[in-house]
Amino acid sequence: MRDASPQTIYLKDYAPFGFAVQDVHLTFDLAPSATRVTARIRFVPDRAAADRTFYLHGENLSLISAKIDGESVKPTLTDEGLTYDVPDMPFTWEAEVQIDPAGNTALEGLYLSNGMYCTQCEAEGFRKITYYPDRPDVMSTFTVRINGPHGTLLSNGNPVAAGDGWAEWHDPWPKPAYLFALVAGELIAHRDTFTTMEGRKVDLALYVRPGDEGKCAFGMQALKDSMVWDEKVYGRPYDLDVFNIVAVDDFNMGAMENKGLNIFNASAVLASPETSTDGNFERIEAIIAHEYFHNWTGNRITCRDWFQLCLKEGLTVFRDSQFTADMRSAPVKRISDVIDLRARQFPEDQGPLAHPVRPESFQEINNFYTATIYEKGAEVIAMLKTLVGDDAYAKALDLYFDRHDGQACTIEDWLKVFEDATGRDLSQFQRWYAQAGTPHVAVSEAFADGTYTLEFTQSTPPSATTPDPAPLVIPIAVGLIAPDGSEAMPTQILELTQASQTFTFPGLNAKPVPSILRGFSAPVVLDHDADHAFLLAHDTDPFNRWEAARSLARTSLMNTILKGTTPDAAWINGIANVMRDDTLDPAYRALMFGLPGQSELAAEIQRAGHIPDPDAIWVAVNTLKQALSDKISDDLGAMYAAHQVTAPYAPDAAQSGMRAFGNAILSLITRQDGGDQAQAQYDAADNMTQQLSALANLIRAGRGDAALSQFEAQWKDDRLVMDKWFGLQVMEAKPDDAADTAKALTKHAGFNWKNPNRFRATLGALAAHHAGFHAKDGSGYALLADWLITLDPVNPQTTARMCSAFQTWRRYDAIRQSMISKELDRIASTPDLSRDTTEMITRIREA
Repeated sequence: MRDASPQTIYLKDYAPFGFAVQDVHLTFDLAPSATRVTARIRFVPDRAAADRTFYLHGENLSLISAKIDGESVKPTLTDEGLTYDVPDMPFTWEAEVQIDPAGNTALEGLYLSNGMYCTQCEAEGFRKITYYPDRPDVMSTFTVRINGPHGTLLSNGNPVAAGDGWAEWHDPWPKPAYLFALVAGELIAHRDTFTTMEGRKVDLALYVRPGDEGKCAFGMQALKDSMVWDEKVYGRPYDLDVFNIVAVDDFNMGAMENKGLNIFNASAVLASPETSTDGNFERIEAIIAHEYFHNWTGNRITCRDWFQLCLKEGLTVFRDSQFTADMRSAPVKRISDVIDLRARQFPEDQGPLAHPVRPESFQEINNFYTATIYEKGAEVIAMLKTLVGDDAYAKALDLYFDRHDGQACTIEDWLKVFEDATGRDLSQFQRWYAQAGTPHVAVSEAFADGTYTLEFTQSTPPSATTPDPAPLVIPIAVGLIAPDGSEAMPTQILELTQASQTFTFPGLNAKPVPSILRGFSAPVVLDHDADHAFLLAHDTDPFNRWEAARSLARTSLMNTILKGTTPDAAWINGIANVMRDDTLDPAYRALMFGLPGQSELAAEIQRAGHIPDPDAIWVAVNTLKQALSDKISDDLGAMYAAHQVTAPYAPDAAQSGMRAFGNAILSLITRQDGGDQAQAQYDAADNMTQQLSALANLIRAGRGDAALSQFEAQWKDDRLVMDKWFGLQVMEAKPDDAADTAKALTKHAGFNWKNPNRFRATLGALAAHHAGFHAKDGSGYALLADWLITLDPVNPQTTARMCSAFQTWRRYDAIRQSMISKELDRIASTPDLSRDTTEMITRIREA
């Protein structure tokens, strides 16, 4: 057991390991509670290293024997590793340890999931398998032999040999230990092949447990599409003879990019029309792409230390976003990404968990797999591409791959490539990696004698990690629209580099309406009193047209909440026109009349100097939705009928968009007919998208009991569909009922709280229900705290990540703050609280 007391690790203290690892040979003798792992590792001292202390990480290991060059040794052991006075020359280290996969409920290292052995080694799980320098800058080739009575025995790299009860694998590409993987069990393979641009034939397989064979085809096609795209867009072919994916039920993350053997949460790879929604299909396509793209941006080139995590994750998120934009709709993808960024990353950047894209310190690295590292990290890559241009970006990436293949790199290495490829000084741009916080950009404008002037002022609120933020390089995409709605100036990229900066546009016949931050060209908060109704009607940039609608809705909601006004006719009329415009992509129209998230509204209210009332926000949102439904009630039936898909189901962009808009219309119809159309859709549904949408509307209408019972009876044996059943009931509950609904579901026979998917589906849904979680009686806070305390000794990683539900607690009224503070104190005082959860709760409490 590791010491739970916080110990801070600093980037400035980085020092390379004192030895190179030439090769690693591992032998696994599998047994549920007593697996033996024999390691044979060749070490070579690094004469240039200042510190050649031989320290190997190791946790929860029983050391059976240790040898150096065949001679038994007795190293000094601690709870977190071992040391020994080794020879000052190349030597071979051998160790045999025993581990307990069946008892490994933390799901890190080697563990059992429904009888299947599987691994999760990122970030520091390999040290729970054997003693090793478990750090990303130590890279080596691996040869693995697995002994066990299982039909499927898999590891990284290429298969070498196999027999009855054993298999051997060799990975010729040097990798850090966090990319190690092993799977053993009784699995069924869905197979295919792919031929690379170099002519290499690659055998592909997606391994699943019996009963899931019918959910593999989409995932396999997504993998092949990803391989084609990475060759076409980045010139990156695959480099092994096989590529395997395994679906696992118990998994803390979405998926893991282990070299040649990706391990996936079953929810991120298994799909069928009957059991998966359109959103599930798109998510699966994106996650498969993400993990595959890591083969080059993460595996072939990895990060020197965990402070550089954004180097692989930010870049790969950006690449998978490009992929989805190409495969589906670029405007819809961009809008969806920004919705997610504002819902998850902006609160993180504005609260006690704020940290730079590249942190300067951490206590538990598992707590830094955050929206800042991933999503904001991707936004930084996007800005860099915008600043240098498409051709220079491609040139720089080619140089990056050529220069750093096989290396463990830093952000400095990454930016130096761009400087060398473009001749541009990126020292100021590097602040995006070093400073926490969401920048605010204020805009003022003037027009005189045919010249239009825009003045931009940037500021970033100080935070604990960045007390004195400096000006950033902010690319601002701007277009100008003439009073008649035509485009007076196409998009230009302005570079804001100073605290305040002015740009002029001469030769105009009339004062234009500016369209600022097109495509959301930088992750900032824009303060500008724009003519949103005009932009909603005329802007040619799809993102900014959506943003105009969002801004009108936000203003209307803020006025209703703070001033008691009725819904704004400008938003209702503008959105009504958009909904009737059949020239627009249905998926885009579905997004256009979505409203700002309730937590986002709470942040806006706080920024305006008021204390947000979650109940008032919930009422205002529903009032505005009802007003829109009333306004276009006569058109709803025709709109709904026009967007029903009669062709056989396909999860492509065209059909998904039709269903998205049709189901958005259904939500408005339900406000008129009390659920009649929703019941009809539920009864006729032949796919999960239609069935689940109808069920959600029936619950909202107070008519969900019969359908919920029928749904459970139909899908009780499908664990992924039942996750939807658990989550939907909490998400659609009335605020006063949300905590009670979640509590009742935790008593359901199907609530397996040790399964991360089921835990997140139920308690995560409560945390995401803004008004329900913040119920004025504190029941939401108490229930989540109860379960976090229960889960922590079993799965610290999932517990710690769920603690972020409390991160915005300081924005609410004194009574709610007092109740949350009590729950935070209760969690913090729990005996033997994990290091993961201790760090999170400490940071949140000290806000």
